[in-house]
Order: sequence, then structure tokens, then C-alpha cells
Amino acid sequence: MLNFDVTRESCTKCGMCVADCPARIIEMAVDGYPAIIPQKESICYRCEHCLAICPTGSISILGFKASGSTILNGGYPDPDELETLIKGRRSVRRYKSENLDPVLFQRLLDVAWHAPTGVNSRQVRFTVLDDKEKVDKLRDEVMAALVRLADEGALPKGSDYYVRIIELWQKHRVDILFRNAPHLLIATAPKDVACPKEDCMIALSYFELFAQSNGVGTLWNGLVKGALNDLLPEFRVRLGIPDDHLFGYAISFGIPSVHYARTVQHCPAIIHRVS
Repeated sequence: MLNFDVTRESCTKCGMCVADCPARIIEMAVDGYPAIIPQKESICYRCEHCLAICPTGSISILGFKASGSTILNGGYPDPDELETLIKGRRSVRRYKSENLDPVLFQRLLDVAWHAPTGVNSRQVRFTVLDDKEKVDKLRDEVMAALVRLADEGALPKGSDYYVRIIELWQKHRVDILFRNAPHLLIATAPKDVACPKEDCMIALSYFELFAQSNGVGTLWNGLVKGALNDLLPEFRVRLGIPDDHLFGYAISFGIPSVHYARTVQHCPAIIHRVS
């Protein structure tokens, strides 16, 4: 059930919800108020455009009411500040040895989960290590497993960089893999959704920008992804990642022990304008 409900005392019958419904299942009923014909409920995208567009907050759907939403007018960030955030975000490889505040940790995940997904599937799953001790334990287990692979000559072709990672760990206890970050986030999605890889990457991009706007450092960690998903797939089970999920990517994050002073400069964007 969609639980589509209209507060008639405040509804102005403007029809904006009808016009903006992507699935085109909202109609003006004979009494002039918007309604969804029961037979069409299964077609709903669950996008909540109707709730978002209603100027008087008269529509509720899926158990969500306008009173629980944030008003957009005047709430968007300044464009120049957003530009600075996008241009100024850096890959952070130096972290303080402390956990994030749990409230902030949860907020980062909640906001990132609002990222768009193909056909609004909303099936991205966040696997998180929310404590430095958990990350350190995982790191020790992964390093030990990588050492075994190297000793057995079982590292596949093209994974030579992991040899260097193993050497630095064994000789100097230098953690190139997890970078001593206190937290790890892995995004996965069912393989049978429309675009699982893209859904994961978009969600992690949202996570990164919101994290860095809160002073949290992040690192897109392809080395961890390669180790957990490709070299040592048994760790998928260890982390509780479902068999039918595609491993999107991993991000290490935490409070940075380094702070950058300015944006960098790149060559002009590569643009092809179609005539």
C-alpha cells in the first residue's frame, strides 16, 4: 500500500502533483482532489515527487508526511562554496587515531543514502566498520592472508603492487592498504538491479562530499576493494556481504591529521560539443 493521503483542508487542487508524477498515476478525482487509482499503485516509482512538489505540504505517501521534510527554499548551499568543496576535496591518507562521533557517523550514512539510484531501486547496501579496533583487526587478518598468498606464489598477475604493500607491512608495519583510517565504508548492490555499479559509485560520491563538508577525510580505496573482493573473496563472507551483491567500491575515512590550504589546478575540461 502506498498510503497516498491528501489533507483536504490545505490542498489547493493546483494539480502540480498530477503534472509532475513520473509514472503518471495521480489523477484529479471527481471531487477535484488528487488521488491514485488502486489498480495503478503497483506502477508507482516511490520517488515521492508528489510529496516534494506540493506547495502546501498537503500530500503524504509511504507513511511520510511533509512535516518530516526539509524546506528547500533558501536551504541550498552557496554555489561558490559548493564549487570550493568540489575543487578542494582531497584524498586523505593521514588520519587521527580516534573514532568519529557516532551521531555524525550515522548522519553521513543517512544523507548519502539519499543519493539517486537507477529506476529508484534504492538497494545500495552500506557495510561499515564503525570502530578503529574493528578496522585494525580486519587489517591484520587481510595482511596475514596476503602474506600467505605471496608465500604460496598465488598472487595473480597484475597484482605486483600488493607485494610492495606486504613488504612495507612486514618490515616496518607501514599500513599502505587501510592507511590507518579508523573507519571503512563499502557500498554493494544486488546484481539484478538496473545499474548496481553506478548506484554504488553515486552513493559513495555523495558520501564523500558530505563527509568532507563536515571536516571528515576520505579515501577512495581501490586497494582495499581489490584485496577484499578479488584477491581474498572469502572476506566478503567475513564482512557479511551477500553473495548476490556486486561490490561497488570502498572508502576509508576518519578525522584527518592533515589539512590542505587551497584547491589545486587542472588543465581545462575535455569537452566535445556536438554540432
